[in-house]
Amino acid sequence: MTTNGWLQFGIFCVVLVLVTRPAGAYIAQVLEGERTWLSPILSPLERLIHRLCGVNTTAEMNWREYAFALLGFSAVSMIVTYCIERMQLILHALNPQRLAAVTPDLAWNTAASFTTNTNWQSYVPETTMSYLTQMAGLATHNFFSAATGIVVAIALIRGIRRTTSPTIGNFWVDMTRTLLYILLPGALLYALFLVAQGVPQNLHAYTVAHTLEGQTQTIAQGPVASQESIKMLGTNGGGFFNANSAHPFENPTPLSNFIQILSIFLIPAGLTYTLDRMTGSTGHGWAVFAAMFLLFAAGFVAVFWAESQPHPSLHGGLQTATATAPGGNMEGKEVRFGIAGSALFATVTTDASCGAVNSMHDSFTPLGGLVVLTNIMLGEVIFGGVGSGLYGMLIFVILAVFIAGLMVGRTPEYLGKKIEAYDVKMAMLYVLIFPLIILTLTAIFVLSPKIGLASLANTGPHGLSEILYAFTSAVGNNGSAFAGLNANTWWYNVTLGWAMLAGRFLMLIPVLALAGNLAQKKSVPPSAGTFPVNTPLFTALLVGVVLILGALTFFPVLSLGPILEQLLLKAGQLF
Repeated sequence: MTTNGWLQFGIFCVVLVLVTRPAGAYIAQVLEGERTWLSPILSPLERLIHRLCGVNTTAEMNWREYAFALLGFSAVSMIVTYCIERMQLILHALNPQRLAAVTPDLAWNTAASFTTNTNWQSYVPETTMSYLTQMAGLATHNFFSAATGIVVAIALIRGIRRTTSPTIGNFWVDMTRTLLYILLPGALLYALFLVAQGVPQNLHAYTVAHTLEGQTQTIAQGPVASQESIKMLGTNGGGFFNANSAHPFENPTPLSNFIQILSIFLIPAGLTYTLDRMTGSTGHGWAVFAAMFLLFAAGFVAVFWAESQPHPSLHGGLQTATATAPGGNMEGKEVRFGIAGSALFATVTTDASCGAVNSMHDSFTPLGGLVVLTNIMLGEVIFGGVGSGLYGMLIFVILAVFIAGLMVGRTPEYLGKKIEAYDVKMAMLYVLIFPLIILTLTAIFVLSPKIGLASLANTGPHGLSEILYAFTSAVGNNGSAFAGLNANTWWYNVTLGWAMLAGRFLMLIPVLALAGNLAQKKSVPPSAGTFPVNTPLFTALLVGVVLILGALTFFPVLSLGPILEQLLLKAGQLF
């Protein structure tokens, strides 16, 4: 652990706090339909889009209509992406390398991955996906999936704020405004910055270079900056290159590395202030921010400390000594950024539903690997993906005030709304879906030698961790991998695809149902028994609820192991 590393972390934290309020205020302006500095330019385009698509901007939706529109939009866009992947060879356009069509199972996996903001990649992008597929299929989903997460978070905030309202907004209006006013301008400016840092942005065929040894080397390039910008801003993670942000064409300088890390947290952190502003509860958003920040800081300290030690498998023998990491574990790290930069990047990406790591989690020490896995298992509520982190944390807020109400023996209240049985059921459904899918699929593949274990490069406990991490990353819509697992097989591609869809949409529906139910409630004035949700005590309670429920929800399912083991083992023998 070095002074340089702590300085990087300190600067990152200061800048993050400084940008949270302006980012959150702007998001609130946009989604509340207020005039912004971009309105003179974008309002005519917004009206044109609504007119061409037949959107009635004055008609709002109840939660079921909102969910139906969201699911329909996602399904259609996913089908389009699948078709582009399957037909990329015959489409000719923007395929100078003449890359073959993507296989059916891999196309399914990739389409599901980018639709759900997971961006899990079971392929090498530069040798599998044409420029057309990267731009028209994958990059567009980077926008769509990010916008979907944001609008669901806003719908839940509206449900909290409104009283006796049957509606929570209009999905099409929210999506249009999010894309036009937030993601597109942000990605454009970000792409220009990346180009200035040296990130390629062209449609040229790959360059063939002749080395000093007389050999040839193919150097991949293409429209990298435009995809990289929305990849990071939208917490997507699907890189243009297989090495992702460890590749110098995606992340060429220390400045680009810092901005990429910051951009992952920019919108998720800003949304906490959006909550503060839209609900009118001064300080509540900052209390939620503080809970997220404490969990994030604890994770970074643990990873930074663990990775600053020699790897335990070396037993004190060989130690890596560099200026940035004397004696630390540099295995799998990005040398340009050192242990501190890699630890910060890894902690941020596993907190924030973004697989754009610049280090391999499989190469982490046991404690470091445990932290990044735990970040996803907590539901990625530590800032999390754009939108999904906030609405996931608000689920824990509901449970926290419910527990606080029980402690004082009165009906729980949250910002003037009574928290009743239906609300708690939806919150617990959200919490329990996650570990149930992960642990069930992990058990099946661990006990299936021909379809699960055959893809492992490592056996024993580490092999178990690789399979567990894969399904945790898929269901958690994170996209990072522990490596060592060849997931590009028919069984893994198909199953992980379904896991990603379930982890995204089965968890969205309870959130929208909760938003709809809260919107219909009357608001009651605060009383002496109302638990304050803008104090350090609330932040401490929220952190405790996240940690305790995040742990306990996995253990009940694990306890079924002795009962299910024989049945699953027999089922696995069939494959």
